[in-house]
Amino acid sequence: MLGFQPYETFQLLIETGGVDRTNTLLIAACDAYTRRGKPTPPEMEQFEALASRLFPTAAPNARAKGAAILGRAEVLSPVLERLVVDNIGDDLNSFLQSAATLSDQTALEIIARDDVPAAAIVATRADLSNVVLAKLFQLNSRKVYRALAANTAIQPRGAYLSALARSAQMDHMVAESLAQRDDFDAALLAPAFFDLSDNDRVKVIRAFADRDTPVAPISKTLEQLTVASADLTKALMKLFSENRRPEVTRLLSQITGLDEVRCGQIAHDVTGASLFVILRAFGCSAYDGLKVLIHATSHDSDRSQALADFATLFGNVAPQSMAYLMSAWRGEVNLLELNKPEYKPFTETSRRTPLAPAHNPVVDQAIEALARIGLRRAG
Repeated sequence: MLGFQPYETFQLLIETGGVDRTNTLLIAACDAYTRRGKPTPPEMEQFEALASRLFPTAAPNARAKGAAILGRAEVLSPVLERLVVDNIGDDLNSFLQSAATLSDQTALEIIARDDVPAAAIVATRADLSNVVLAKLFQLNSRKVYRALAANTAIQPRGAYLSALARSAQMDHMVAESLAQRDDFDAALLAPAFFDLSDNDRVKVIRAFADRDTPVAPISKTLEQLTVASADLTKALMKLFSENRRPEVTRLLSQITGLDEVRCGQIAHDVTGASLFVILRAFGCSAYDGLKVLIHATSHDSDRSQALADFATLFGNVAPQSMAYLMSAWRGEVNLLELNKPEYKPFTETSRRTPLAPAHNPVVDQAIEALARIGLRRAG
């Protein structure tokens, strides 16, 4: 068989040669099978019978070495997979990651062991069936969910989408992975907004462009306030220009209903993304909003481009949707409602393609004027 002596000879050698001979035969047989490429069904059947005899009687080191060699084979039956998994020892994770195929039976056995590192490796594979995925999503493990969030072969739909969105609220690494995906609605990352990078925060805001949202609970708070947007922008611009951010924190806490810790994060967010949410929720226009952002942000050489991006967002993102985003920060909404047809974006814009800039002469003039103010202040 496989270039060796007849199968009966192997049986005789096993029975009369002792452990040392068995160790040698096991490694040689596994090496021959691996080099064979794709075996015929009779060869597969004979090798299964041979390996099933050799592995239990060989020494632990030989079993681990033989399993590591066998794990590199082009084709493994479920029986041979089981022998590899049971005997490979510390190289198990490498096998689970590099194996050409992995049967559902083997994957489910790994998951049933509660071996979190091994299950997380399984979760990175691109050939997972729905049966295996369902079991993986049932595991209460951050490592597993981080692997699932980064696995672009998994389509985030239905129950999988809900599970990933909930996990993102509790684990910033899951949120970061999902923010990089083109097939995940970044609006669902609103609760993790302050855990995301600068660019990903803007990506979350862009996900609310050109779409309706359910009525936000915080809208009632905003409606009851007597603060006019002009008065708000005037007060904020003065406080930011004098770098009085603790007072900005108190002001935001008074007018938004958000807790003081969150308002402190907003007041000290020099990217301007979270402050944009507040300004737009209060109905600020691009002209008034940019007056505040020019003093609150720190963009250095990217200042003009950042202002242009925010100007575009003022034109494409509705105040109601930013009020909804604020309510998400307070945990008052079920973001999965955004999956309903009536709340989908009006135009399905690719996340790789930036929204068209708002060519508003007034806005363009505001950007130029405010940029000059910023340069004079810097000087």
